Amino acid sequence: MGTPAFAVPSLEALIKAGHHILAAVTQPDKPRGRGMASVSCPVKETALSHNIPVFDPPKIRDAEFIEKLKALKPDFIAVVAYGKILPQAILDIPAKGCINLHASLLPKYRGAAPINWAIINGEKETGTCTMYMDAGMDTGDVLLCEKTPIGVEDTTEDLAKRLSVSGAELLAKTIGLLSENKDSIKPVPQDEKEATSAPILKKEDGRIDWNRPAASIGNLLRGLYPWPGTYTYWDGKLLKIHKGRPSSIAYDGEPGTIVDTSKESISVKCADSVFEILELQPENKKRMSAKDFIQGYRIAKGARFE
Repeated sequence: MGTPAFAVPSLEALIKAGHHILAAVTQPDKPRGRGMASVSCPVKETALSHNIPVFDPPKIRDAEFIEKLKALKPDFIAVVAYGKILPQAILDIPAKGCINLHASLLPKYRGAAPINWAIINGEKETGTCTMYMDAGMDTGDVLLCEKTPIGVEDTTEDLAKRLSVSGAELLAKTIGLLSENKDSIKPVPQDEKEATSAPILKKEDGRIDWNRPAASIGNLLRGLYPWPGTYTYWDGKLLKIHKGRPSSIAYDGEPGTIVDTSKESISVKCADSVFEILELQPENKKRMSAKDFIQGYRIAKGARFE
């Protein structure tokens, strides 16, 4: 059970390991593009390319769909970024359990956006864990975990690509061991005192508060790239910030004030130092370099972002 590109390596790893994939369950096709044509998700496309039957029920609690799953009599249900909370009726179906791959070091960052929030919060490392699923939100007993460092320039896009591959290997290893002997891995209950949440992201999470430290703004930009992205307001209009970096250079002035412009960046005063904007996008315009923005919009020192 999975939907986005992040889940594709897991499906491929299970196929490569020789497991018999009875079916793939994904979210329904969605209309996209100018013509709003119906587009299948990456997991569905991958499954069909391997001649694996696909279910994409509009409602996960649909009784007819649940009966179809029961009829398959699976040993395991592997869940990777499916996107919906499974009811107990589905959790009870597989003989050997529902195994979830989660992109954090549980119990940290339970929820829909663990990779984003780890970067936003300035974590130095994260990882992937497999666990038995229960009725809670990522609260089941942990099976295996693998750590990975978070680079100072890693975006969510970069880190997700790495974790999707390492996580796929971890999932295949987990199911391989449990297939041979259910006691080969000792499940470890999560420590509720250590639990943190990673709630689903909203567009407004990307609004930059220039009263924050420059490093914090840099983390926000990396953690929200490519979606929902970060933004500010200038002259009453939305201004997306696509690329930038914190600097240790100190300036006097109010947060949000442009304190310097150069050939490649716009330096904005933050709580402690400055944040250098390298690429940005004015409202209803194309993405451009800071240099082109400075020349085209004649922005200069002393201007302020809201």
